[in-house]
Amino acid sequence: MAKDKVRCWWAGSDPLYVAYHDREWGVPSRDARHLFEMLTLEGAQAGLSWITILRKRDNYIAAFDGFDVERIARYTPARVETLMANPGIVRNRLKIEGTVRNARAFLALQEETGDAVEWLWQFVGGRPKKNRWKAQRDVPATTAESDAMSRALKTQGFTFVGSTICYSFMQATGMVNDHIQTCFRYRRL
Repeated sequence: MAKDKVRCWWAGSDPLYVAYHDREWGVPSRDARHLFEMLTLEGAQAGLSWITILRKRDNYIAAFDGFDVERIARYTPARVETLMANPGIVRNRLKIEGTVRNARAFLALQEETGDAVEWLWQFVGGRPKKNRWKAQRDVPATTAESDAMSRALKTQGFTFVGSTICYSFMQATGMVNDHIQTCFRYRRL
């Protein structure tokens, strides 16, 4: 992890944040499990800092069966209670129940469309949108695309999918390249 590399402002100096920025954030993903994981984690982050969620990520992976959508969709109220007692995750009942609801909605979306991954990617025209931000102040919190994704996901029965969460999800999964132009990752992606 070289210190002489120019990174996006938010990466800071925390090694976990820097590694996430350098290896994962903005890398295009078409893996259904990973997309569901990131949608879940972005929703869990609502009202908290992203570093809090990154520090709990391994716990989330263990608690939610590796983000296996089919398994999560079968969670019972008893399983939700077990998750509520897990100090390794954010113990917010609405967020935990929302994850179960979203897993069921994800499976229904998959059944309805035949490809939930492509359905999600449709909001950026099926390929990564490369933005050209020069500074932190230029990067928006929402866009027309994230507004559309949010509305569509809510129509499909998802929760914790407001436009800001959707845009963060799009950034994290490489649907948009929002590394600032001076960041070493900008050109690589």
